[in-house]
Amino acid sequence: MATETVDVVGTGFTVLDRIYADLRAVASEELGGSCGNVLLSLAMLSRCVAPVLNLGLDDVGNRLVGEFKGAGAETRYIRRRSDRRSPVLAQHLDTVSGSHFFAFTCPETNEELPGYEPIEWQDVEHARPMLMNCAIFYTDRLSDAIVEAMETAAGAGAIVYFEPSEVKRADLFRRAVAVTTVLKFSADRLDGFMNEGVPSTAISIVTYGEVGLELRMGSNRHWCHSYPAPEVRDTCGSGDMVSVGLIDWLLAHRASRQSGFDLDMLVPGIEAGQRLAAENCAYVGARGLFRQRGAAYARSVLSGEVE
Repeated sequence: MATETVDVVGTGFTVLDRIYADLRAVASEELGGSCGNVLLSLAMLSRCVAPVLNLGLDDVGNRLVGEFKGAGAETRYIRRRSDRRSPVLAQHLDTVSGSHFFAFTCPETNEELPGYEPIEWQDVEHARPMLMNCAIFYTDRLSDAIVEAMETAAGAGAIVYFEPSEVKRADLFRRAVAVTTVLKFSADRLDGFMNEGVPSTAISIVTYGEVGLELRMGSNRHWCHSYPAPEVRDTCGSGDMVSVGLIDWLLAHRASRQSGFDLDMLVPGIEAGQRLAAENCAYVGARGLFRQRGAAYARSVLSGEVE
């Protein structure tokens, strides 16, 4: 893959999801985590994707790298280490209600599962050619090295898509937000942290669960109602599908970037992602729709061909 053709470089929460459905044993295992799900979905949609990750030299790592390779992603920037265990997350799912929760302990052994660890400085240096030549940089986690990667990509003109779930270090968070183009976060988790520091040129996507989301840019606001799901078996990955839809739309309309984006321009991309999120709820797993119906069907949902 030539660096000039890179669509998305990303780093962040990427794990092996072990799904325990309806109080039974493992129903399935697949690559998960917001970052992993977004990047893999985009790769399956034939976007040029390069994950920058730190994984163990173990069977779980083999599985995660194998899923990326199978989707056509560039995996040379995934570093494997023999002294690290690749991360695993247990998802407990009730397919009747569609509700789920995550646990960092194995329900079968009660042992703590290996956790996510962010990339380091050497990973940023190794991936710098990609960071300097990508259209979009995605992350859902922060560390000193990740913020350096964000700043590098932003300095080279990339759209920086930041999807935080919490604020651990205010200093890193301020640096990250300062170079962010699209900031997506949950209202019930982080809205109180977003009163200051968000650039007036950045677009915020504030999610309110099943009721919809709000776009913000400076003092401008635009509400997007959610799309009704045809069936709800698993809501895991719904937010990720919104990001997938918008990032895919941003890539398709990258020429418009020269004059900047406004809220109205982004609405079609948001709606495409909401359609994909609604359809995905009918299937088990963060990418259940992709697994059961295929990437071509997902593409038809994004384009509005499927009603």
